[in-house]
Amino acid sequence: MRIAKASLVSPGENGVYAIAAVALSLFVFAYSSIFGQVSILLYYALWLPLVLVDYRRVLAGTGRYGWICAFAVFACLSVFWSAAPAVTARAGLQYLSHVICALIAMRVVDIRTLTLGMITGIGIVLMFSLLFGVYHFDPLDGTFSFVGAFASKNQLGFYASLGVYFAFASFLMLRERGFWLAPAAGVGLIACYSLYASQSATSALTTVAVIGICLGLQMLAALSPQTRKTFFLAVIVLGVIAVVGAVYGGAVDSVLGIFGKDSTLTGRTYLWQQGIEAAGASPLIGVGYQAYWVQGFSEAERLWEEFYIGSRSGFHFHNTFIETMVETGAVGLFLLCSVLLITLCGHLKRLLSQALATESSVLFGVAVLLLMRAFVEVDILNPYQVGSFLLYFSAGRLTVSAPRSSFSQPYLQAHVR
Repeated sequence: MRIAKASLVSPGENGVYAIAAVALSLFVFAYSSIFGQVSILLYYALWLPLVLVDYRRVLAGTGRYGWICAFAVFACLSVFWSAAPAVTARAGLQYLSHVICALIAMRVVDIRTLTLGMITGIGIVLMFSLLFGVYHFDPLDGTFSFVGAFASKNQLGFYASLGVYFAFASFLMLRERGFWLAPAAGVGLIACYSLYASQSATSALTTVAVIGICLGLQMLAALSPQTRKTFFLAVIVLGVIAVVGAVYGGAVDSVLGIFGKDSTLTGRTYLWQQGIEAAGASPLIGVGYQAYWVQGFSEAERLWEEFYIGSRSGFHFHNTFIETMVETGAVGLFLLCSVLLITLCGHLKRLLSQALATESSVLFGVAVLLLMRAFVEVDILNPYQVGSFLLYFSAGRLTVSAPRSSFSQPYLQAHVR
């Protein structure tokens, strides 16, 4: 039996395969620590063979990916000065190949298919956690938290945040109707419950903030592009004033108190201080990609012990910028921040200047969520994580001409009829 190329690599025509591929990728990102290397091989098998199916479509425009791949390439090069060369070599190649898979996905998955794939995958991930999840005791704040099938409540909270956001996007940005209406609503409700169960202040606050921002932008869509820009600048100024007032007025401490947190963010401020000191040892190029949290290294062992990390793995400085500075120095920090900020600003520009920019509306919200979480989590720095996959997918879409419509052409035709 022959399979048509369009059913695999043509955006808008490959819905069945693309939704399944995105959903399975999310399951791998969430639980590869449980299912091991076989799950990682499945992830590669979903995307890399598409090059052989239609290399012209999949590899088109690779000359414009330099700024996107720069950090991944630099991470690989850091093996030459790494404190743990073997660890850096392996991790660097994993990260680079992960970026390549995200860019392949970007070429063959349109925004509607991505959204539906995310909803499907997050639904499976959260149901798995609700069925087989456990509670962990946090010795730092003396509480029990539901972590699902993850090692951390913050990871469960992150997937729950994405579930809420993509359900919201399917309703108000893509105007999804018909068959997918009920699944999107169901996953949205499951995500809300998981967000509550995780008790992750980071995830809850960033979710509310992103939904609020996106609602505001949806209102701006009714205005002309020029009016949008003026109004958006005014909102930014008012937003900055409000944030400064909240910080100095004590509102931040009040909000954290709702989640049982204090201004130290359960020890994170101390961890950030330690990270800044560690970055000072090699401020320009760092100690090597993923070469700090290595068993046997004295500073890593000390922090593991202080934060009760018995596994002596899976830990970080809970700040993407500090973690990046420690591992890859100022050079790596500049390259990674460039990807994040160009992605954010690029989709915002399309959103403000085009009459209809549904794709950029959705991906701008993703970029905002990743940026806000970057101050307290590490979602985009490691391979096989949903955060880094979404970042490079969103960045790659900027290298493609903006869609003329909010949906793929077949989808529009079906609804016109």
